[in-house]
Amino acid sequence: MPSFLPVIAALALLGILLAGVPAAEAQVFFASRPSPRLEVTPLFVVADVAPAADDVPVEVLFSLAIPPTRSALDFEQDLYLLWPGEVVGAGGKGDLALPPEIAAQVEVVGGGRLPMFAQRHFEAARDVEELRPGASFVTVVRAGDPLGLGAAATYVRIPWNWKVANQAWLVSVRFTARRLVKPRPTSWTSRMLSGPRNVLTLGFNDVSAPAMFSMYYWQRERVLPVASPARLVVNFPHADRLVIDALSPGTARRELRASRETEAVSLFLAPAEGLTPQVLRVEFGYLSGLQSWGPILVPALFFALGNVAAVMVRSLAEHVRRRLAGRLQVGRRRASAAELDSGVVVSRDRLGAIVLGETTYEEVVRLCGREMEEREGFGTPRRKILVYRGQREVPHRRWTWGWLAAVSHWDVERHEVEIALEDDVVQDIQMRVGRSRVGTR
Repeated sequence: MPSFLPVIAALALLGILLAGVPAAEAQVFFASRPSPRLEVTPLFVVADVAPAADDVPVEVLFSLAIPPTRSALDFEQDLYLLWPGEVVGAGGKGDLALPPEIAAQVEVVGGGRLPMFAQRHFEAARDVEELRPGASFVTVVRAGDPLGLGAAATYVRIPWNWKVANQAWLVSVRFTARRLVKPRPTSWTSRMLSGPRNVLTLGFNDVSAPAMFSMYYWQRERVLPVASPARLVVNFPHADRLVIDALSPGTARRELRASRETEAVSLFLAPAEGLTPQVLRVEFGYLSGLQSWGPILVPALFFALGNVAAVMVRSLAEHVRRRLAGRLQVGRRRASAAELDSGVVVSRDRLGAIVLGETTYEEVVRLCGREMEEREGFGTPRRKILVYRGQREVPHRRWTWGWLAAVSHWDVERHEVEIALEDDVVQDIQMRVGRSRVGTR
């Protein structure tokens, strides 16, 4: 007994180190005898996902390859399947007893019996035959773990049947895997627009969880290798509402079933030496009826709201601008910096530069601009009158602070200048200015 203490101590230490490693949903096959010289081929692990369920029905289909120089009678023995997590069977009491070295490391938390079936896979019509009494199982957790109870593991005994060793048949074990689909945290806006998101992992040869490693360690010399073909398959119904966000590894493939109502995600397992984990990971979600129209409705809604909001914002901005422009002024302290002109307001300085009897039409245009009204009498073609009209708004400030000033009221000046010319020479100038007072706008 003392010779086993270093091994047990090493196992406990490794279990502690692996306790924080998330286990993929993977499995390992064992034989009853050491060095079995058998291979599991083909192997199909099929999971059927429901849109709103965490528990997933799983079917493990497999057959054994017997060495060509040996007889199947030489290898007759029970087989074992190690599955991570809890499973639910079809009922019935199991009779599986764990080996003493394994029972000392784990604690049994459940058990029962799983249905077994056999079907031909080389014929068009596949008659499914139930193999009674089925497969016994126990669910265990790692006992005495200093980090508390970790993930569970399920140990399934598959009784020997001659169809297991016949390559014309596939033997299957069916069960429901608890919490195979796990929710992925998302924001409330994401859940509202595209529904909740989930993660499903399905794999092979991953024994990193403490309970899995404890059961594997004491039976590692009885592990059955898996040869090609071997495939992991996850079926998703309602393919029209399915959204797959991420898929790994890159060798995984997606395909739409012939009915176009189910989408399958699969991974072919590559041949590997020893226990090399191979995991299929799918991040997915289902859209509701309204959410499935999201790619069309959301852009259309934003387009409509954008046009309505643009008009509202533009109107509000114009209203605020007018209100602020009437009450506040930004500029230097001198009043002329804040005056607002519209039309043409001709200053007295420019009018003073016009000399009666000398200034010509072209010189007036150069001084006062071309934005004017030109009048010409029918009976006096040599005489014309140029009319310049404009308006000037002058603010009266209550207080100023730097370049900012508050306006108490405005004076509106209406300017009108008439310049009479004869033979294109200025003869007379008339200037009229009307003033009125208005409050802040």
